[in-house]
Amino acid sequence: MEKKGRGGKTVTVVYGLPQNAEFLKELAQELKRACGTGGTTTEDGVELQGDLRDRVREVLAKRGYAVKG
Repeated sequence: MEKKGRGGKTVTVVYGLPQNAEFLKELAQELKRACGTGGTTTEDGVELQGDLRDRVREVLAKRGYAVKG
């Protein structure tokens, strides 16, 4: 979760994913749908609007990823 440089808004950031643009786009769509929020892909991860750590953790665990933090 980050706030710095975003005008005080909270953003959930997911890093450490495979560097495949198509994979990141698909994952971002799934996370946005599951969390009911907006977001975007970056060069090295996915950013979602709001504090959604618990929901993101659940979705990633279902896909077989180990989640830190």
